[in-house]
Amino acid sequence: MKRIIATLTLALGLAGGSAMAESGWKSSLFGLAPTAAAYSTELKRLPPPDLDAPLPAHALTEGITEDWLMSRPEPEGDAEWQCLTEALYFEARGESLEGQIAVAEVILNRVESPLYPRTVCGVVRQRVGGSCQFSYVCNGRTRMREPAAADLAGRIARAMLDGAPRLLTEGATHFHGRGVKPDWSRRFPRTAAIGAHVFYRQPGSRG
Repeated sequence: MKRIIATLTLALGLAGGSAMAESGWKSSLFGLAPTAAAYSTELKRLPPPDLDAPLPAHALTEGITEDWLMSRPEPEGDAEWQCLTEALYFEARGESLEGQIAVAEVILNRVESPLYPRTVCGVVRQRVGGSCQFSYVCNGRTRMREPAAADLAGRIARAMLDGAPRLLTEGATHFHGRGVKPDWSRRFPRTAAIGAHVFYRQPGSRG
């Protein structure tokens, strides 16, 4: 019987390893899956899950951490990468990693929506009725004076453009600071609140 249980445990461990190897971002971030014995040991140490507790934001970034981003090659890219980097820097550089990723999600969600321009630069530079969709554009700010914050913004932008998962804001197309309440916030479904920002999805924004 012990031999049968051991065989089943090993098979489950190998299956888990295959699943992780096929998951794209997870395999590239974490490498090889732990052994079956390691899974068993770690599971015994975990407390019973609280199913009513909200999922922490960092659990939805698929392992993208600041340490991982900083371990990657120095980011570079075309105009789309530059536009996303600047938007993250000027709109969210004081936010947590999750907060900055959430703003990137909004921009990329707009790019994929039939209601907005089809490029990152088109989205961040869009003006409606003479007003800028992103305030830093109207303010004329383009010089990023904080090197560390600019570097992190560039790394986040590179990861998001390369296909990092967008799981934090449930397809949000809008956000605002907690200290204001635009008219559209009364009409659009609220999807998330991360750091200083609240996120919303415009009805009909998904193609």
